[in-house]
Amino acid sequence: MAKPEKHVFICTQHRPADHPRPACQQKNASEIADEFYWYAQEHQLFEKIRITTTGCLGPCSEGPSVLVYPEGVMYAGVKKNDVATIFEQHLINNQPVKELLISEEFWG
Repeated sequence: MAKPEKHVFICTQHRPADHPRPACQQKNASEIADEFYWYAQEHQLFEKIRITTTGCLGPCSEGPSVLVYPEGVMYAGVKKNDVATIFEQHLINNQPVKELLISEEFWG
């Protein structure tokens, strides 16, 4: 398997309803992950872009969180309809989506 050009981590952390911290899973993170997988398959990008679901990435209150390497760019509050924009603008054209970037307060 060749080294991917980009690696996308999608937080799908789940916590019990009474947990003091929110979790990305409570904000439809699985739906977002499915959209990333669908988009990669639809455009046959699995060799260039690796997608991994993961546990907590840190800023739980800002989720769902998506982290892209090698740049170390984190997106916050990602919704299903943001995935196409992230793919086209960042993953394919190397331009991070400024309006989705997490605040420097959390990732700066």
